[in-house]
Amino acid sequence: MPVTLLIIGLFVFLGTHAFSMARHRRGKLVAKIGEGPYKGLYSLASLAGIVLISIGYSQYRQAGYIPVWDPPTWTRHLALLLVWFAFVCLAAAYLPGRIKRTLKHPMLAGLKIWAVAHLLANGDLGSILLFGSFLAWAVAARISVKRRDEAVPHGAPLEPPAGFRNDALAIAIGTVAYIAFVVWLHPALIGVPVLPARG
Repeated sequence: MPVTLLIIGLFVFLGTHAFSMARHRRGKLVAKIGEGPYKGLYSLASLAGIVLISIGYSQYRQAGYIPVWDPPTWTRHLALLLVWFAFVCLAAAYLPGRIKRTLKHPMLAGLKIWAVAHLLANGDLGSILLFGSFLAWAVAARISVKRRDEAVPHGAPLEPPAGFRNDALAIAIGTVAYIAFVVWLHPALIGVPVLPARG
């Protein structure tokens, strides 16, 4: 089956991250083998998952897409806008400000937006498996983080927003990274042009 390796890669990568959300089991394993070995194994498993996903999706594309539904043209335009916002969320995760405080976990928010955008623009089986899996994991991770935050109340007051400077920086950095990825990196790394070819 063309998507077998892709599914294995998703299972390895997302399974590794899902295990880290099971705090009790993670704690028992860390206590047994140590923090350093655990992080090493975690990193190796994550890397193996990424490699398998990359190879599996590439093989799937070479074998030919398996269509499930045909997205209308407007979904591709909407996807471009959503991915820009996902890049801004990613930048905001490292720049404390009003965006970060509003979203609480902008990295996960960006991942969910990125996955939804690609699900809207791609109607083939491999893309649905790939982006649908990441969307499901991001939703589960957000629920897990929320429960963990509620279980461990913070003694200190919430960190005040750093002002509009960091928000402006997040928008600027996210926009530059977005343009670079759309124009150059997506075609080079993924092999799929985002923008229509000029005649």
